[in-house]
Amino acid sequence: MKRKPRPALRNSGEEQRQFTRRAWFSMALILLALVGLGVRFFWLQVVRHDEFVTRANDNSIHVRFLSPPRGMIFDRNGVVLAENVPAFRLEVVPDQVHDMQALLKSLATVVPLSGDDLRRFGQALKERRSFQSVPLRNRLSEDEIARFAINRWRFPGVEIAPYLRRYYPEGALTASVVGYVGSIDQREAEKLQGTPYADMSQIGKSGIEREYEKLLRGVPGYELVEVNADQRPVRVLERVPPRPGQNLYLTLDMQLQNAAYAGLRGRAGAAVAVDPRNGQVLALASSPSYDPNLFVGGISEANYQALLDDPHHPLLNRVTDGTYLPGSTVKPFLAVAGLELGLRTPQYTVDSVGEWYIPGLPPGTRGYRDDVPGGFGVVDLTQAIEMSVNTYFYKLAYDMGINRLTAFMAKFGFGQPSGIDLPHEASGVLPSRAWKAKTLHRPWYLGDTVISGIGQGYWQVTPLQLANALSTLADFGQPHRLHLLLATQDGSGAPIKPVVLPPPGPPVIARRADWQAVMEGMVKVVEGARGTARGLDVGFPYRIAGKTGTAEIFSRTSHVWDTTRTNHQLALRHRALFIGFTPASDPRVAGVAILERAAWGGRDAAPIVRDMFDAWARLRHLPDTPLPGDILPPWAPLSAPASAASSAPVPPAADLPHAGSVLNRAAATVVGGAP
Repeated sequence: MKRKPRPALRNSGEEQRQFTRRAWFSMALILLALVGLGVRFFWLQVVRHDEFVTRANDNSIHVRFLSPPRGMIFDRNGVVLAENVPAFRLEVVPDQVHDMQALLKSLATVVPLSGDDLRRFGQALKERRSFQSVPLRNRLSEDEIARFAINRWRFPGVEIAPYLRRYYPEGALTASVVGYVGSIDQREAEKLQGTPYADMSQIGKSGIEREYEKLLRGVPGYELVEVNADQRPVRVLERVPPRPGQNLYLTLDMQLQNAAYAGLRGRAGAAVAVDPRNGQVLALASSPSYDPNLFVGGISEANYQALLDDPHHPLLNRVTDGTYLPGSTVKPFLAVAGLELGLRTPQYTVDSVGEWYIPGLPPGTRGYRDDVPGGFGVVDLTQAIEMSVNTYFYKLAYDMGINRLTAFMAKFGFGQPSGIDLPHEASGVLPSRAWKAKTLHRPWYLGDTVISGIGQGYWQVTPLQLANALSTLADFGQPHRLHLLLATQDGSGAPIKPVVLPPPGPPVIARRADWQAVMEGMVKVVEGARGTARGLDVGFPYRIAGKTGTAEIFSRTSHVWDTTRTNHQLALRHRALFIGFTPASDPRVAGVAILERAAWGGRDAAPIVRDMFDAWARLRHLPDTPLPGDILPPWAPLSAPASAASSAPVPPAADLPHAGSVLNRAAATVVGGAP
């Protein structure tokens, strides 16, 4: 019997095929891995080559930005108003700190850190890149520097760095002009990315510091510094020095500035002095003021809140942003308008009997009062200015009409910013039909016109606007743009370059005789027996032309005049003003003073202007001392006087819309102002 063949225990062919499949699969995996490695190698070594080279260099090379020295600020005679003083501060590089909160807690045991320090540091961390150093604590003392140096090894990423700190030697005296620098906030930082500010921490916040930021800031530099594993500098590989900011010379004279600020004596108000020949501002003081050094490096919350809570508002620059009723200080300008428009002559007279009534109103209608019961009698233009006779100017405004009044007052700069080189300036209000319709949505009444003639009603002016108008008047009607920047300098020792100013505007006064008539009235204010500032010139070597003003001299509840000015509570609501220039016939300096809560322009405000004039006169008599304003030559006088216009009475401006109509007879009961 045959035996069956046994099945094969191995299939060599199948094993060979299976081995081949496994080999190919393994080779495919290996090849795929090699391809992946190759692609990854290409990605890292070629595509991202520059990025990783930069990262590698950052491990050993640090960029240190160098802040430029900020330009200094001087007055016209070289008195320092803003400078840079060396100081030291703690700085932290966030990239080098593993646990920021632990570091700050430990560091506070060595160098005291206030809540304000930590708040500012936390804000700065959000605004800066992680590799940039962030200031933590400014103005380190010598003891604090020594303590940190001993413990430095405990605080990787923390360094003591020198810096230049902004300092204002005159403090509150010049805060309204110079302003201050402060820390760049987040909103500013976002706007300034990619600019020269990107690695700076301070920026001009107000005043000249802000207005001329581009000139003062300079251009930052940098250093490429090689460091070791402990982040200690080894060597400087490259250095581009910073370019300092420009020095600025202002038109201010500190002797006049001191006189203005001292004259205010901390009372709420403002004082300005200008050279009318060229628009140079010689003094600009706002009171009360504040110490701008508080803001450098960041003001504390407590100090800032104290300034905000102060009822006298020291942060308000009253010169540029304070708005006031001008009162009787508008009368010289209105007198010029009356003469130039042919509505008045110097000889034209008005009978002041104590009250004036709008023609055509029924008997019994309340009129517009003069400052003296019974009036001043018959007065001409000179006497009307001397004694500040309201009746004269009620009638002049009535005859002129609001359209012509507004148009002529605009020539003196009322109702618009003066254009001075400061960051902000209020426009004030020049009363007009259009303004009232747009702002109050009400028609214009003839009574509005009448009280506008004495600086009451809707008028609002800033002290700077009043100084601008006075400067134009004092220079025989020639307007010059008020300005503070006198010259620039590219670093210490470089030539001083005077700034180029725009040419003066068109003259406001065409006839010198008109100016002469108004000037004589203003001189009588000071020299006349019945002048409202009589005696102001006693002991002064030059003649002074001036005009007093007092706004809101009436009871808000009873409309009763306080003609004796003895009611203290009433006086608290008054504004005392004075404007003046000297020498009267050839003006070289003009001054304005405004006091809040003061009852009498001649008694309260005029002495402040006299103080400024005294300072000017002392400078004038110093040997080898240039008089403020003499850097630019005075302008030539205007044309010869023209013949005087007729003194015949002039009717109201009936050719203008509604100039002679009374739309609301109740307007005739509005009480006027006072000198």
